[in-house]
Amino acid sequence: MDAHERLGRRTFVAGAGAALLAAGPVSSAEAAVVDGPLPDFHPALKDALTFPLAWGRSPIRDFRAWRRAARATVEEHLLVDRQDGTPYAPEVVGRAQGEGYTRELVAVSLTRYERVRGALLTPHGRGPFPAVLLLHDHGARFDIGKEKMVRPWYDDTRLASARAWADKYFSGRFVGDELARRGYVVLCLDALGWGDRGPLAYDQQQALASTFYQLGSSLAGLMAREDQRAAAFLAGLDRVDARRVAAVGFSMGAYRAWQTAALGDDIAAAASVCWMTGLKEMMVPGNNTLRGQSAYYMLHPGLARHLDIPDVASIAAPRPMLFLDGGLDTLFPAEGVRVAYDKLRAVWRSRHAEERIRTKTWPELGHVFTHQMQDEVFSWLDDVL
Repeated sequence: MDAHERLGRRTFVAGAGAALLAAGPVSSAEAAVVDGPLPDFHPALKDALTFPLAWGRSPIRDFRAWRRAARATVEEHLLVDRQDGTPYAPEVVGRAQGEGYTRELVAVSLTRYERVRGALLTPHGRGPFPAVLLLHDHGARFDIGKEKMVRPWYDDTRLASARAWADKYFSGRFVGDELARRGYVVLCLDALGWGDRGPLAYDQQQALASTFYQLGSSLAGLMAREDQRAAAFLAGLDRVDARRVAAVGFSMGAYRAWQTAALGDDIAAAASVCWMTGLKEMMVPGNNTLRGQSAYYMLHPGLARHLDIPDVASIAAPRPMLFLDGGLDTLFPAEGVRVAYDKLRAVWRSRHAEERIRTKTWPELGHVFTHQMQDEVFSWLDDVL
């Protein structure tokens, strides 16, 4: 289609829209939507995004002042109030012994709305210990949440599902149990829709998110607030050295890890596997984000008018951060990963802390967190904590 034909089509579509009241609804053949759910003017929408609050672009030149302003902007777009005054009221509802660590099933109040169940693993020996807030993925698999990362000793049915998940994505390992054996306190909780807080059906996600928006709230904002509170709860345990708490996650859990580090100071370091990209580079024909559904857990409406995805993660600078991705990961195009990594390194470099950020692409791997990647994360945690 040449420029003249494109102009003709756009003129026709605009005319059809203007005549809508007189002529009735526009047919799908005439609608200005291309490449599936993308409007045909999506390049103009992307061009309008300049991320004016990004570090280096913002008129704020003092980094601490910028971080406060950027964090406040993200907080505003969460649409969910802080829950700092809500008592955690922790309760142990189950306990068992693992290989060198104690397993506990706990219930805590992350918000004033409901109690949340999670797995808490504590190494044998004298603390306080370093700790990891372990954040589970999405994966369109809702019957298990925390069980994706921590072996569910309390439920044989979930154990079968969890083993299959570990075989598919984690080289057969339960990442939480590996960390506990290596001397880390581990906390992993269900996000809304998974495990004890589900199971949600895949095609119910949009309706759930819409319900939150209708009520002046946000599904993604709730998850962000809960993860913040979980980090503070973990850091406040007597068995934990509050100066040595990390966030670790894969896929959606990776997004949650760097987001939690950006939004609070309880996380001393974060390792994120297979979730980092530039927004514009992600919003391209065929990308999974355009399908909606799972995207709502990571969607803060209007935030892109101010900050790109790596700009938000940069609020955590200059704390240690590790980002790993697979070169064959179809969810995050290579150009988006490159753009994001370049932005992240530039921020840490500006703080004279480039050695504190590590980015790595595994060219032969896809959307996975294999035992080789896990070993790199474990070694990195030992170094930075």
